[in-house]
Amino acid sequence: MKLVVMKIGELASVTGCSIQTIRYYEKENLLPSTQRTEGNFRLYDKAAVDLLLFIKHCRSLDLSLKEIRQLLALKRSPGAQCDKVNRMMDAHIQQVEDRIAELTQLRRQLKALRRSCSSDRTVEQCGILQNLTT
Repeated sequence: MKLVVMKIGELASVTGCSIQTIRYYEKENLLPSTQRTEGNFRLYDKAAVDLLLFIKHCRSLDLSLKEIRQLLALKRSPGAQCDKVNRMMDAHIQQVEDRIAELTQLRRQLKALRRSCSSDRTVEQCGILQNLTT
């Protein structure tokens, strides 16, 4: 089997992550330090691609870097029970539900604010601005 080695630009292209994001994940120790060429270019292999795609998927689920670090640590213990992973997901689901409730309340407030003004008023008569001022 041939070892696939690529530079950071290729890794960015393959994974759909920006070069800046890859460097940030390295700085945050989510991606391990890589070998470098004599010209000081970073080199990445298939494992880096897989890891970066895992991180990207976690971020798409709005998992924090702290949560991703915890998941990566748990992945290094494949024989362990997955109750910690389940608890982490349960906590994240609760955070999402809390945020949805907050956003729903925000939408109600904004709609009520919008109803306080009609288009035929002047700015001086604007119910939105008046409500925001009080």
